[in-house]
Amino acid sequence: MDKKHQFTLWYVVAAFLALSLIQDYYVRSYGPKTLAYSEFLKELKAGRILEVAIAQGSLSGKMKAVQDGQETEQRFVALRVDPEISEELSKYNVDFRGQPESTFLRDLMSWVLPALIFFGIWFFLMRRFNPQDQLLGVGRSKAKIVAEADLTTSFSDVAGCDEAKEELQEIIDFLREPERFQNLGGRMPKGVLLVGPPGTGKTLLARAVAGEAKVPFFFISGSEFVELFVGMGASRVRELFTQAREKAPCIIFIDELDAIGKARGANLMGGHDEREQTLNQLLVEMDGFDPRKGVVIMAATNRPETLDPALLRAGRFDRQVLVDRPDVNGREEILNVHAKNIKLAPEVNLREIAQKTPGFSGADLANIMNEGALLAARRHKTAVDMDDLSEAVDRVIAGLEKKNRVINPKEKKIVAYHETGHALVAAYTPGSDKVSKISIVPRGLGALGYTQQLPTEDRYLMTRSELTGKIDVLLGGRVAEEIVFEEVSTGAHNDLQRATDIARAMVAEYGMGRTLGLSTYPRQARPLFLSPEQAPLTGKEYSESTAAKLDQEVKDILEEARERVRAILTGHRDQLEGVAQELLKKEVLDAQEFERLIGRGE
Repeated sequence: MDKKHQFTLWYVVAAFLALSLIQDYYVRSYGPKTLAYSEFLKELKAGRILEVAIAQGSLSGKMKAVQDGQETEQRFVALRVDPEISEELSKYNVDFRGQPESTFLRDLMSWVLPALIFFGIWFFLMRRFNPQDQLLGVGRSKAKIVAEADLTTSFSDVAGCDEAKEELQEIIDFLREPERFQNLGGRMPKGVLLVGPPGTGKTLLARAVAGEAKVPFFFISGSEFVELFVGMGASRVRELFTQAREKAPCIIFIDELDAIGKARGANLMGGHDEREQTLNQLLVEMDGFDPRKGVVIMAATNRPETLDPALLRAGRFDRQVLVDRPDVNGREEILNVHAKNIKLAPEVNLREIAQKTPGFSGADLANIMNEGALLAARRHKTAVDMDDLSEAVDRVIAGLEKKNRVINPKEKKIVAYHETGHALVAAYTPGSDKVSKISIVPRGLGALGYTQQLPTEDRYLMTRSELTGKIDVLLGGRVAEEIVFEEVSTGAHNDLQRATDIARAMVAEYGMGRTLGLSTYPRQARPLFLSPEQAPLTGKEYSESTAAKLDQEVKDILEEARERVRAILTGHRDQLEGVAQELLKKEVLDAQEFERLIGRGE
């Protein structure tokens, strides 16, 4: 509704007051003359009353009057008084009049208050009702429109994804200079799909494209299309594209596209499913608009394997841009971006922090910088130093430190030998990642201690020996408990689970087993960008006899690893005792202290 003509409740109040004033003026000027009852009796005795209409509490009629020297008729009204009292008052020549009871509250409750309620409801509905939409506007698009003047994000705010920025530079050039492409007969892709793990900056990248191109930016989440009422999602899609055509050139960005773009046919409701109707309308709209108008559709998802094939064909989302987790150089660039507004100490080395955070996304790195600043403020420091950032990394990886948790000495001793077992096996296993920190301070939900290993470089492939080395390190804590205490605890539960997963993947998925050879039986429908812990549980595609062989070889791999680990820890029993005792004293050992205790330090 146009703000210049917007209806407000004050208009009703003003009109009501004006009507009351006009009515009062009319009554005073042209209405009947009000007589006191005593005056009415005098006029009656004088013979000037011509006619009277008697009501229950009042008298009205006509009387003689003199106006401008001429005798005329005038209407009058008087309130009746009890005859007995009026006779007594008349004896003493007392002027008296009838006094009506106040009916203001009754009138207010009878018609003024209902009128105000009616106008209030009407005003509420008019503000939310658009005649072009469905009931109460539920069919309206919920897209957030950001004008080009309000887009302050640029490519300088995005780091760690240089290849993705190069792919999207063409979109910016097209929105700025469409003639350069059209003169050669080329056209831009109708849709650009950003795929990648959560937190890698897909939404930020889309905003940066709009900021660089200086065009309006329509932002909406896939879940906002779906509504309780049937057909509302399709209606919102239509209105979104109508608005985009009016604002062209512009960018439409749909976040979490998999909320409406999942493959059709999976739902038992079939084509009558509201989500599928919304998807059908989206496909129609993407086919229907002219790319020369300068409307670019961008979307983001971390589940591309679930999308409908019709969305990914040429002419719709025909360009896919991978926004992956950054490498060490990208992580350093991201840390520098987030460090612009943080006061860092001169000795802070962001390269070292980047090396400590393999596999971290941009959102994780931003969280580290923020946690470091909060820790420094909590400790009343004037700048954020390396200790704060290192503690922030530990906090993100392992959880909140719980120094106040009371652990009895026996359990603390078990945890110390357990973590020392991990560290020693890592130190004496070829190709294993370097130990960075050993701690027996409880963290997170249930971790009583942890051993942190940091890779020297980013790795994208792993050999069989490296995988078996990881299994050895995971079993180091359990075997150390067996050697020292001659019994085991529940503390190795997570280690055993992870070791079993690696061994099973080696046999069933990577073709590294002896029994199955090159046959692979991977888990079905594993998400591309989600961790294995987030993968849905699925059934197996092999026979019971194959499953028995697979289980036996997984057991053999774990038993062989156990023997190798026992040999390492037995051969370095003195170091196992020395490091564990030092860990019990200090609770936390860094890389230099650990290397010194095992005879490798300077």
